[in-house]
Amino acid sequence: MDHSQEGQELENRREAQKSGMSRREMVTKLGAGALGVAGAGYGLTRVNGASAGETAGAAGATAKAGVAEAAADSSVADPSAFGLPVVSRVAGEPEGMPGPITRRRAASVTETLTVKEATSQIEAGVHFPFMTFDGQVPGRMLRVRQGDEVRLRLENPTGNRRLHNIDLHAVYGPGGGAEATNAAPSQKNEFVFQARYPGAFVYHCAIPNLDMHISSGMFGMIVVEPPEGLPEVDREFYVGQHEVYTERETGEKGNHQFSAERMRREDPTYVLLNGGKYALTPDSHGAMEARVGETVRIFFANGGPNLTSSFHPIGNVFSKLWREGAVMSRPERWVQTASVPPGSTLVAEMEMEVPGPVKLVDHALSRVSRKGMMGVIDVKGRENPEVFRNSSEATSLAE
Repeated sequence: MDHSQEGQELENRREAQKSGMSRREMVTKLGAGALGVAGAGYGLTRVNGASAGETAGAAGATAKAGVAEAAADSSVADPSAFGLPVVSRVAGEPEGMPGPITRRRAASVTETLTVKEATSQIEAGVHFPFMTFDGQVPGRMLRVRQGDEVRLRLENPTGNRRLHNIDLHAVYGPGGGAEATNAAPSQKNEFVFQARYPGAFVYHCAIPNLDMHISSGMFGMIVVEPPEGLPEVDREFYVGQHEVYTERETGEKGNHQFSAERMRREDPTYVLLNGGKYALTPDSHGAMEARVGETVRIFFANGGPNLTSSFHPIGNVFSKLWREGAVMSRPERWVQTASVPPGSTLVAEMEMEVPGPVKLVDHALSRVSRKGMMGVIDVKGRENPEVFRNSSEATSLAE
């Protein structure tokens, strides 16, 4: 049994104990992949002398055994070998977020997040089994007003393989809601909280193997706006950084299984923005877009689980910045690079003075050049030679 298998065995055993289910009952409920999950390969185990597949049904065991055998060979380039749905992308749309809160009174709000486990590409030819909220990385932004009563429901559909929950840093309460939302596949759970304090806060899965789940994509942001709202801007983007730890090297084609050992060493294979290598660039899913003269707000979440981000806009500067998402604090001005620890956020504004690319990076630059941590805002519009112009064409030093 490898480290990932041991960790998942422990994770599911703990959750079985919490729910009062025996090991056999857990296998019966969750199916053959529930216990003894081998990394991303979902290998089978044996329970009380019978295979988990036999417990769940011989036919299912045969099919799942074939999946596990294929997935265990990481040289197999077939993404379906992981036994999960294969999707074209998990990269969250940076503009796919709720708009600013315009109402001036608190309300009752219901939010549902659905866990989706799926295989997608980190870069061309590199397949990885992601765990996500609503099928995207970072998970869908939740946006409420201070004082709102929020009913938060977590759904873990049939077909997923793992236990999940959610811890929101915007919640007063046990585990930030984690204990109230434990859900095995085919289950849902919910709780109600009052959004008592304003700011931008991370949420994430908090199952015992939470570092593995976060690394695999299970984090996002909840924004609690103050009663007066946030300052008006022309455009908003929502992006998130996290690390992925696999058993293969960066850029090596094929199926990449999760590596608990690399995670223990905090030695990531990839450091990503929105779940893909250079995902938000013209060569991948497309750059973000803005216009000259606009003020742009960035909501940035660092899921981690381990690395602090030195978040920096190449070709621009943060004209206003609220560290830790503390939007009621006085903003810092003209900040070049901001440290964002794992499990925290940043809210910042930029003025788009000239056309051209603005690159959002982690200024620990090996993470950019070798690990994939970059997104691009393509600023369009008229040149502004008063602010920036090329003085001449390059010429020889001898001239």
